[in-house]
Amino acid sequence: MLGIDAAWTATRPSGVALAVRQAGRWTLRTVAPSYDHFLALAEGARLTTRPAGSLPDAAALLAAAARIAGEAVALVAIDMPLAHAPIVTRRPSDNAIARAFGAWHCATHSPSADRPGALSDTLRAGFAAAGYPLRTGDASAGGLIEVYPHPALVRLAGGTRRLPYKAGNSAKYWPGEPLAVRRGRLHAEWRRIAALLATRFDGLADQLPPLGDHPAGVAAKAHEDMLDAIVCAWVGVTALEGEADAFGDDGSAIWVPRALSGTGVDAAG
Repeated sequence: MLGIDAAWTATRPSGVALAVRQAGRWTLRTVAPSYDHFLALAEGARLTTRPAGSLPDAAALLAAAARIAGEAVALVAIDMPLAHAPIVTRRPSDNAIARAFGAWHCATHSPSADRPGALSDTLRAGFAAAGYPLRTGDASAGGLIEVYPHPALVRLAGGTRRLPYKAGNSAKYWPGEPLAVRRGRLHAEWRRIAALLATRFDGLADQLPPLGDHPAGVAAKAHEDMLDAIVCAWVGVTALEGEADAFGDDGSAIWVPRALSGTGVDAAG
């Protein structure tokens, strides 16, 4: 299972996570803060440079994942607008998510012809050429799916509202609080998310780099991107195992895990 928190432009890094199934359980094999870092891991190296943006190479990412996992990837789950036709505005899938999860403050951002634009088309076409077509109704046979971490995390946490974990929004989450207080609360939320994901993936604590005492700037964003990539991989697992629903139509669909047993959480509306 390959999870990608794909940036909408080639200038920003994209987190990548790889999970494998062993003896009926899913294990996080590796996670990286950028495409280049992930490709380096497949070569037995570990980059120490700051994560940078780059154009995604579907074939190279799949080959690297297979080298690390020892087998071909079954499904690729990407947090980026994807569709069978070029995206120029909001899609039925975006509107379906807004209807189902808007009360949780989990509506999607509006895609356009510029963002992600051609980057989305190139990504979808690259994976299709490698044998991973976009799936909008049944993901059990593998392929490529679009996912969205925000409603997935609400389901995982058993809550009813979008989790406050985006570094760029800390002033909105906790207005008027000093920066040090906001960072402390943000990092506590990241630790909480990691603990929740560890209930779904063995080995997470071994693969996700420790948060550190006071991460900020590039280091903080890299940690957030890796968490999102792991969430993408988890949503992919649920879709592959028939435990997620596709919101949209034949042209595009966003996959969200169903309510976990015992949480009592369902979609709003």
